[in-house]
Amino acid sequence: MAGRRTAEAREPVDVAEPAAVTIVIPTFNESGNVRELLHRLTESVPVRLPCEVVFVDDSTDDTPAVIADAARECPFPVSVIHREAPDGGLGGAVVEGMRAAASDWIVVMDADLQHPPALVPDLVATGEKESADLVVASRYLPGGSRAGLAGGYRVAVSRGATWLAKGLFPRALRGISDPMSGFFAIRRAAVTADALKPLGYKILLELAVRCRPAAVAEVPFVFQDRFAGESKSTAKEGARFLRHLVELRTASPLARMVAFGLIGLTGFVPNLVALHALVGSGLHYLPAEILANQLGVLWNFLLIEVLLFRDRRQHRHWADRVGRFALLANADLVLRIPLIALFVGQFRLAVLPATALALLTTFVLRFAGTEALVYVPRKGRRSRTARSTS
Repeated sequence: MAGRRTAEAREPVDVAEPAAVTIVIPTFNESGNVRELLHRLTESVPVRLPCEVVFVDDSTDDTPAVIADAARECPFPVSVIHREAPDGGLGGAVVEGMRAAASDWIVVMDADLQHPPALVPDLVATGEKESADLVVASRYLPGGSRAGLAGGYRVAVSRGATWLAKGLFPRALRGISDPMSGFFAIRRAAVTADALKPLGYKILLELAVRCRPAAVAEVPFVFQDRFAGESKSTAKEGARFLRHLVELRTASPLARMVAFGLIGLTGFVPNLVALHALVGSGLHYLPAEILANQLGVLWNFLLIEVLLFRDRRQHRHWADRVGRFALLANADLVLRIPLIALFVGQFRLAVLPATALALLTTFVLRFAGTEALVYVPRKGRRSRTARSTS
C-alpha cells in the first residue's frame, strides 16, 4: 500500500460485520472541515451500523493533525493514509482508501460537507434493500438539488459534463442520472481496484465504466454549500476530466485504433501549413514535403502521448518513443508505393482502390507497430515489475 496510516482512534475489527461500512474521504487542505464532518458523522451513523472512516490525505497543511485530534471524540475507528505523491488526484486517493477498506460497503464522500453525512445510512440501507452493488446519491432525482453549485457557470459545466459522459457511455451509465456525483456507496466485492486508472476527481465514472456494477440504485440528495475553504474545481481539473473521458472511451484496442486514425487525420493540417510555408520560402517541393511530413508526425505523436498512451509513457524514455514513432510514420511512406505497385501489378486493381487499400494496410500496420514497438515495456523493466508484484 502506498502511504502510511496515522491518527488511529482505535483498532478496526478484524472481520467486518454484514452491511458494515467504510467511509472513504479524500482530503486536500480541508483542515477547516474535517472536525465538523466527523461530528456530523457521529450524529448520523447509528450504533447498529458498524463503521470505520478512512481519510486519504494529500494535504500540504495541518489536515492530518486536525483529523487526529478530532478522532479522539469519535465512537468509531478513524484513520489517515497520508500520500507523499498525489498519484491520480482525488480519484487515486479514493482507490487507495478502497484498498484499505475492511467492510462490505464502501461509501465515498467529500470532506467539505457538500455531501450530507446524514445520508450515509440511507445509501447502505438502499443497497441492502434493493440488492444493489452501487447506490448513487443523485442531484437530479425528484427531491434532489444542485443548490450548492456556486453560480450559473458551474451549474452549466456540471450539466454539460453529465450529458457528455452519458452520451459517451450509454450502457455503462444506464440507471445513473448523476455520473458526476462524488457521493455514493459501492459493495467492496464489486470493486476491482487493479482495473482502475483514475485521473482527477470523477471516480464514480471510472468505477461505473471499468467495474460495471451489476445492479445500480439511486437516492436523491441536496448538494450543500461548502462549509469552509475553497473549491478544488479548476480549469485544470476540467482538462483532466476531458482527458479521462478519452482514456475511458479508448480503452479497447478497436476504439484506440479509431482514435489513432482520427488523430492521424488532424496531422494533415500542420503538414499542409508547413508545406505551404516551405514552398513559399523557395524550397523545392520534394524536400519541403519530407520536412512538412515531420511536423505532422510530431503533431500526431504529441496527441497520442496525451490522449491514447498516457499510462504507458513511463515504459520508455521520451526520446526513444519519439524516434520509434517517427521511424514507423516515415516507413509508412516508403512501404506505401511498393504496396500500390503490388496491388496494381499482381491483383489487377485500379490505381485509386489500390491506393486506398495501401493506405488502410499501412495505417493498421502503423497502429499495431505503435502499440507493439513504441509503448511496449523494456524487457528489463517488465521483469523488474513482475518480480515486485510476485
